[in-house]
Amino acid sequence: MKWNATRRSDPAVLVAVTAICVGELALAQTPPCDALTPEQQQAKQAVFAALHPYDGCDATFEQCLAKKPVSPVVLRLASDICRQVKAGRGKQEIEHGLAKRAQSALAMGKPSAIAIDSGTLAGDPQAPVQVVVYACVRCPYCRVVIPILHREVTEGSLKGKARLYFRQFPLKDHQGSTEGGLALVAASRLGGFWPYMLKIYERYDVYCPKLLPDWAAETGLDKAALEGLVADPKTREFLVASKQEGIRNKVTATPTLFIDGHKYLYDMQSEVIIDVLHEVYEARSAAK
Repeated sequence: MKWNATRRSDPAVLVAVTAICVGELALAQTPPCDALTPEQQQAKQAVFAALHPYDGCDATFEQCLAKKPVSPVVLRLASDICRQVKAGRGKQEIEHGLAKRAQSALAMGKPSAIAIDSGTLAGDPQAPVQVVVYACVRCPYCRVVIPILHREVTEGSLKGKARLYFRQFPLKDHQGSTEGGLALVAASRLGGFWPYMLKIYERYDVYCPKLLPDWAAETGLDKAALEGLVADPKTREFLVASKQEGIRNKVTATPTLFIDGHKYLYDMQSEVIIDVLHEVYEARSAAK
C-alpha cells in the first residue's frame, strides 16, 4: 500500500499504527530483551508465541505482554527467557528451566525440615521470605554467591524482604572444610558469624586451618574462646547434625538453597537467585 500525506493524517490509520507499535514494544520492554540481536529477537519471538507463564497470566507470553497492565511476574519471566535466549538456549531447554523456576518460586509440596540457627541470621528477622543456604567453607562457588546474597539481604534490594540463614555442609573432598565448619559453628555461638564467614571467603585463596583463630581475632572474636569451642565435642556434634540434615533434605552439592523450606532448583547465577527471591516476595505481598 502506498502511503501519502492524507492517509498519514487519517485518525483511524494513526490508531492502527499506534496499536501495532505498542504491540511490538510490549514484546521487548525489558533491558534483557531489548539487548538481543535481530537473530536472537526472532528466537525470542518464537518462544514467546509458544510458551505460557506459570503465573500472572493464562495466555502465551506474546499475548500476556500485549495486555495492559502487564503482570510483574510475566515481565520477570520474559526477561529471564531473553537472558536464556542470549545464552543460546532453545525452546525446550527454556521450557524445562521455567518448570524448575516454578518449582522453586511457587512453594510446591511439603517444606523440608530445617533446624534454623539464629546465630547465622543475616538481614531483618521479620523479613517475610526465609532463605537457607547449605554451604561448605571451601566451596569455590559458595565463596561467590553467599557474600552477594548477604549484601542483598542486609543492604541491597532484598533488605526487609528476605532473611538469610547458613547451614553447615562440609564436603569431604574439600580439604580443610571440617576445620572451617567447626570454626564457623564456634563463631555463631560467639555472636560473630557473618563477619567471620565473609573474612574466610575473602581469604579463600590463602586458606589454612591454622590461620582460622587469627582471622577470628581480626573480626573481633575472642581467639581463645573460639579455640575452646572448636575443641568442644558438642561443636562437632552440631556440625555432623547439620550435614546429616542436609543429606535428609537431598542436598548433594553446595551451595544449595531453600526458599521458605522448599529446595531451589533453578539457575545458580546470583542475579537469577535474587530475581526469584523478588518474585517470591511480590507473591507473598500480593497474597496479603
